[in-house]
Amino acid sequence: MSDNPQVLLSAFADEAANRKTAIEQMAALAAMGLRYYSPRFIDVNSTGEVKHVVDLNKSEYKTLKKMHTEFGVSVTSIGARVGKVKLRNQDDASHNVFVPFQKYLKTEVAKTIRAAQELDTKLIRGFSFYHPLGEDPVPYLEEAADQIGQVVDLCAKEGLVYGLEIEPNLVGQTGELLAKLAKKVNRPNMVTIFDGGNVAAQNKNCVQCYTEYLDMLPSMGWMHVKDYSIDPTLGWTGVVDEERLKNFVPADVGDAGHELVFRHMRDHIPKLTRKMKKLAVPGFFLEVEPHLKGGGQFGGFSGPDGMGVAVRSLCSVLDYVGIDYDLRDFSDIQEARGF
Repeated sequence: MSDNPQVLLSAFADEAANRKTAIEQMAALAAMGLRYYSPRFIDVNSTGEVKHVVDLNKSEYKTLKKMHTEFGVSVTSIGARVGKVKLRNQDDASHNVFVPFQKYLKTEVAKTIRAAQELDTKLIRGFSFYHPLGEDPVPYLEEAADQIGQVVDLCAKEGLVYGLEIEPNLVGQTGELLAKLAKKVNRPNMVTIFDGGNVAAQNKNCVQCYTEYLDMLPSMGWMHVKDYSIDPTLGWTGVVDEERLKNFVPADVGDAGHELVFRHMRDHIPKLTRKMKKLAVPGFFLEVEPHLKGGGQFGGFSGPDGMGVAVRSLCSVLDYVGIDYDLRDFSDIQEARGF
């Protein structure tokens, strides 16, 4: 038996589905050997109507849960868009929307909590709000922390955990800023989510990405895995045009330094696992969100082939640094057949 620490693997399955149908997503997960996924955009009944998971109705949730049982998958987190709205009602060069915060709590946040309850997950992925585009995010930390704290408190009332993801153009766009937000919010049911691709996409090299991972490690709850190759022809202005991002790559070839990150993380996985289990989460998740065929502000696409490449690439890095993971094998097939 291996003495290596073990992580749980998950994926944003909508990236693997050409038409975003639930049947495509479930089949792709099962074929790749994954047991977990985070739902985001999905066509539950294969009617051609794609909805965000928080907008599903009761019947669609019921149908989706039956498919989870059929395909042997569970929900990691709700791939929410909470926090991807403007912090202030102020014109800037972006197309981001502003929603009065109390209304936002009663609509988007409430729907997201409902989705987590319907789909039996403890985790909600969210963001840190848009400050005015092009401005220094630091003066907006207190305001963002106050709003995030109110979201986290609503999650706590329902026994849920809020994960704050690092993301370009938001208040929490760096590891240092995410760490400061975590300290200001200071709630036991809030963690942070590292994503090396979201750092490298800000024209940062592997050492810079690693430094931001270290900043976030004390507050980290799970990790998204995508990578990015810096575009030397794209002049850096301090703002990411998310619709122009085109250089997403598998985790073993980009500038995010996943080998360096995982090599350090290896010794911390047991502690991270214990931390998440205390929050009633199965363990520490590495969640593939590769964007290999394109990615933007609210999602990405890899295709079934691209998702397969991304999962295998992640596994190769984990094998190299000595981190174990659990994929389905023949024993699972035998169990399903009653042997």
